Amino acid sequence: MVGAGPVGLMLAVELRLGGADTVVVERRTAPDAASRASTLHARTMELLAQRGLLPAFGGPPHTGTGHFGGIPLGLDEVPSPYAGLWKIPQAHVEHVLAGRAAELGAVVLRGHTLRALANRPDGVTAEVMGPTGPMTVEAGHLVGCDGEDSAVRRLAGIPFPGTEGRRELLRADVTGVRVRARRFERHPRGLAVAGPLGDGVTRVMVHEYGAAPRDRGPGGAVAFDEIAAAWARVTGDDIAGATPLWANAFDDTARQAASYRRGRVLLAGDAAHRQLPVGGQAVNLGLHDAVNLGWKLAATARGHAPPGLLDTYHSERHPAGARALTAIAAQALLLLGGPGVDGAREVVAELLALPTARAQLAAAIGGFDPAAPPGPRLPPRALDGAAPRTTARGLLIDLTGEPARAEALRARAAGWADRVEVVGRRPLTSGPLAGAGTALIRPDGHIAWRGGPSAGPDEALTGWFGEPDRTQRRQP
Repeated sequence: MVGAGPVGLMLAVELRLGGADTVVVERRTAPDAASRASTLHARTMELLAQRGLLPAFGGPPHTGTGHFGGIPLGLDEVPSPYAGLWKIPQAHVEHVLAGRAAELGAVVLRGHTLRALANRPDGVTAEVMGPTGPMTVEAGHLVGCDGEDSAVRRLAGIPFPGTEGRRELLRADVTGVRVRARRFERHPRGLAVAGPLGDGVTRVMVHEYGAAPRDRGPGGAVAFDEIAAAWARVTGDDIAGATPLWANAFDDTARQAASYRRGRVLLAGDAAHRQLPVGGQAVNLGLHDAVNLGWKLAATARGHAPPGLLDTYHSERHPAGARALTAIAAQALLLLGGPGVDGAREVVAELLALPTARAQLAAAIGGFDPAAPPGPRLPPRALDGAAPRTTARGLLIDLTGEPARAEALRARAAGWADRVEVVGRRPLTSGPLAGAGTALIRPDGHIAWRGGPSAGPDEALTGWFGEPDRTQRRQP
């Protein structure tokens, strides 16, 4: 794997939980102290809870108020115990995930840069330059989690179509100056945003209407003097005396890899899709990529994946990413358009007053887009009292509430015991499993199959988890 940001580290955790040997190559010699992303959404929080990782984050700040293109949108009605927005700096996310990945045995090679790769039918050879010189890494698969300028994507020859950015924002975290909080404040000349991050740090963002992206090199380097001057022109306030902790420029470029997989090479996170990082959606999309891919790639590496399982990573995550990019493009227009979009903003604000429209957009932003694959997930409260899912095994649930039937189901699924856990629970009267007698849940929490009390799960088990171990399989 290449890239030890949040997406790469989350994927490393998932691969190790699935039993796959994992090596991560990272060009940075140490984690970044700066946190460009700081918002996690409801579905991401569910996934972290599912893996038992939430306690490591303490009690992060939480709000139910989100936005769509700068127009207020309540997110606390999303059907999740983690509805709303959770403010967790990216640096903290990386720290927690790095610790868990190391605990599970993942190897992270910092200060190493990918120079070349060979994508063969039987594996991948990566040429890497490290502190002591060049080295060669042989792997069954290689995943690029190395950002929007992905070397993996370029070396693998995966097209990255889309649209170039038309609008640029400038951003900085500053100390030493008092800045009034501003929530998507529109002025005659531009947009201004300011919010406290704690410890005397304020994040400021500014866009001058019509300001086009400039070629600033990797990372979007920008001098703070330029940001302060733009802030003064838009707001009339002076922040030139502030001390910048970091600063960058970014834009509304929208691109998506034509394929998330080419042979033995795969892409996840910003390497697979580049978008305006509005509302923290970029990092959340990437983490969802990692959890979708991890168990499938681990099953493939261990040799028990059913045919086509790894291809479902692209068939599920590419449409989900495309829908998110479409919504983000609409937000970019509403957020960064000049006075000419004021009429559109008024119409959207009126639509967001309608419960159906509000629920649709809130669900999509929260990670529950009903039109995006892979469909419904296991309701978070369905297994109240159960321990966190700290393995990458699936879950076969008897929902009749009859202990004898759960035991019979366990015997029937014995051939998949290394990949699927069998549990018995009370019947559910609401949600996607209402009235089901049996359900098969994927390691990422999505429902793979549901059946009546007499339905046999064998076909679904084989379809998602491969052929059973015949030496272990027992029929009741």
